[in-house]
Amino acid sequence: MTIDTPTPIQEQAIPLLLAGRDVIGQAYTGSGKTLAFGLPLMERCDPHQRQVQALVLTPTRELARQVGGVLAELGRRVGLNVALLYGGRAFGPQETMLNRGAQIVVGTPGRVLDHLRRRTLRLEQLRMLVLDEADEMLDLGFAPDVERILAMTPRSRQTALFSATTPPWVHTIAARHLVEPAVITSAVSEEAEPDIDHVVIEVWQGDKFQVLRQLLDESTDGATLVFGRTKHGVRNLGRRLEVAGYRVAVLQGNLSQEERDRALDRFRSGRVPILVATNVAARGLDVLSIERVINYELPETADLFTHRVGRTGRMGRSGRAITLISAADLPKWHEIERDLGRRLPRVSPTGEAVPVQPVSAPAARRAVGGWRRRRWSRARVSA
Repeated sequence: MTIDTPTPIQEQAIPLLLAGRDVIGQAYTGSGKTLAFGLPLMERCDPHQRQVQALVLTPTRELARQVGGVLAELGRRVGLNVALLYGGRAFGPQETMLNRGAQIVVGTPGRVLDHLRRRTLRLEQLRMLVLDEADEMLDLGFAPDVERILAMTPRSRQTALFSATTPPWVHTIAARHLVEPAVITSAVSEEAEPDIDHVVIEVWQGDKFQVLRQLLDESTDGATLVFGRTKHGVRNLGRRLEVAGYRVAVLQGNLSQEERDRALDRFRSGRVPILVATNVAARGLDVLSIERVINYELPETADLFTHRVGRTGRMGRSGRAITLISAADLPKWHEIERDLGRRLPRVSPTGEAVPVQPVSAPAARRAVGGWRRRRWSRARVSA
């Protein structure tokens, strides 16, 4: 695969996992976490046994497909088969993959649990369990299903948790399921840190769409990923851009699996240069051609901001992260910056630098009514 030098997270995690240790691994997005657990996973599985020996759980179908693709390519070299289990697809073909003796399963919690209940998936011989994007896997939305799956696995299993962010509560919950885990926090050197140029553009709420259009009209060498907050909002934004003449794909949770796959395939192949998505695309989406991430609407947390902007500047490439904020966004934005531990540079729509002053949440709310509407200039936005 033309990979001959391990990344920091791989250099630390691979020896520990090969030694049978439980691991909690945190590293920035695009740092090679999939191979960090994927290579030891291959060594832990026996191609001569036709039972499931490794299980990788992911929070989204898209990430399951991506991780499954990497592991399938590795597995072919050593005679190991991978089964993909996620919703939106028929059970029959998935059962066929399991019946053919898949040693590795990659899937989302809901569909994996469905197969366990149908007895089409058995985990008595499981040797290794990986929770990818562990902070989301152990959050309230997924935690019940993950707990039920864990209860059906051997206590002797090896367990690994990987994510770009691991809040303190993840370690608290993990303590119940891991045995004396080695905790790895991959230090980010200047050389290894993702090369992402951040800018925050202050806009009047009613001008956001026009500012977005001006940004999309800029000449770029790569693709653009635009994040919205809700399924309905993303769908409407995609329609407005299409009506305005932009080639765009939309990715949000209400689409059928075929529609989601088609949107991603069009974006990956370059047939459309713009993907408008909810946070379903914030985790694990590995498209190296993404040059820009635009936060059209703010995420709920600083962790989600980190995952979103981590879709660009991957594997040594440079990228840009542009965040649009209105006066109404100020309280949430100050909260995100506080949790990030830094303030990001701001500009007006005309590219003029905006002084950043510490503002309390009450003051930010008062500012909403006092902002003077800024007329959008057709001048090029400087980022």
